Amino acid sequence: MEIKEPLPPVYGIMAEFDNPDAVVAAAQKSYDAGYRKMDAYSPFPIEELSEAVGFHNTKLPLIIFCGATIGMMFGYGLQYWVSVIEYPINIGGRPPNSWVAFIPITFECTVLFASFAAVIGMIALNGLPMPYHPVFNVPRFELASTDRFFLCIEAADPKFDREKTAEFLKSFHPREVTEVAH
Repeated sequence: MEIKEPLPPVYGIMAEFDNPDAVVAAAQKSYDAGYRKMDAYSPFPIEELSEAVGFHNTKLPLIIFCGATIGMMFGYGLQYWVSVIEYPINIGGRPPNSWVAFIPITFECTVLFASFAAVIGMIALNGLPMPYHPVFNVPRFELASTDRFFLCIEAADPKFDREKTAEFLKSFHPREVTEVAH
């Protein structure tokens, strides 16, 4: 009776392609086959690639909207508190709650808070800062910044099977298929 040693855990399986059309086609076929946890890497933006890997929605617009709404309420509320509650001054017979005078500061606070929400939300949703990522363990991955295109199906995907996923990626005739170590 032969005892099999367990294989070391992997982050995923990565395929290397020579051109953008090949990686987009492979990503689309992988998504159609049921793989959902995958990522693609290229030296330049490819418009169709994000849709091919299944990246359709992001929560960033909602985060920005919430930041803008909080900024608007903060800007208006601060002015209201100062002008009406804490330090009311009657200038020219105007009411203390002169909302028309509050519009510029309210607008500026809305833009300021929306901007901060956009930057902080983008950093958080992208998982940054990330000084290390398992794909850096692949020796040829440094070519992703020059002239190669990579598709990585992660081991966290429910459909992931080490052998079947590797064979599936090999069916696209990539330059190379590599296991990505943790």
